Amino acid sequence: MDKLLSVVIPAFNEEAMVEKAAVTVAGVLRDAGIPYELIFVDDGSRDGTWEAVLRARESDRNVRGVSFSRNFGKDRAIFAGLSKARGACAAVMDCDLQHPPEKLPEMYALWQQGFEVVEGVKRDRGEESGFHRLCANAFYAVISRLARLDMKRASDYKLMDRKAVDALLALPEEEVFFRGLAAFVGFRRAELEFDVAERTAGESKWSFKSLARYAVSSVTAFSTAPLQLATVFGVLFALTAVLTGVLYAILGGKAGGWLVFLAVMALLAAASALLSLGVMGYYLGRIFRQSLGRPRFIISRECGD
Repeated sequence: MDKLLSVVIPAFNEEAMVEKAAVTVAGVLRDAGIPYELIFVDDGSRDGTWEAVLRARESDRNVRGVSFSRNFGKDRAIFAGLSKARGACAAVMDCDLQHPPEKLPEMYALWQQGFEVVEGVKRDRGEESGFHRLCANAFYAVISRLARLDMKRASDYKLMDRKAVDALLALPEEEVFFRGLAAFVGFRRAELEFDVAERTAGESKWSFKSLARYAVSSVTAFSTAPLQLATVFGVLFALTAVLTGVLYAILGGKAGGWLVFLAVMALLAAASALLSLGVMGYYLGRIFRQSLGRPRFIISRECGD
């Protein structure tokens, strides 16, 4: 349909929020006169998320649902929803309503003006801790520099024209980073600021460990800079060895001091070698998984036309 808006809503253990999200988003779009479909993607939840999607479907026939066979991750859930979207444009938002639905009509209006990607950017990050905010800002500064793409204000909350959606779905990566790939495909863009709303039910599924894993996966998806660590470490240790040797020669180091120095340098060199091997192994692992040709996700159930 030439005016239909598909709203993709990934959900993992969001039993308490699915029906509220469906009612709230549908109400905003109906009031704005925007034809819509809501696509909930149950990312292998362990609670009653899928049952909540079915109840939402009973209340609103514009609701559709997709359920994974297991947990595959939020980014893959987003791609699954986009692959099922039938609209002329598609928006992505979180099920916890921290992405304010009232911004969707504004995004839609910008799309009607000719913008092909409308990026929701956070004006305020809500109740995030100072440490979390610092880490997030540092991560996006680093990945923007490494990938040579401006992702400093990126979020998952965005609306995309069908051309941009199709370009995303055509990318061959098995491991996907939605924010980065959405920036990579380009197209005419606009930004719309929003304030992160407070979660009214449930809890965040992100832990420090999962965020760290997400950061590593995202950086390696867009840059080979970590592979240069071996060369950097080699140069640093060579310079350190030369400078230390010169200092000992000038200051007249004792034999015992030389032994300690050599032992420390040997340990540091071994540590850097192992770290470099670990980084190379991580990249080789990504190449191996890509070569297997496995699907990004497996759908076990669907509801809706």
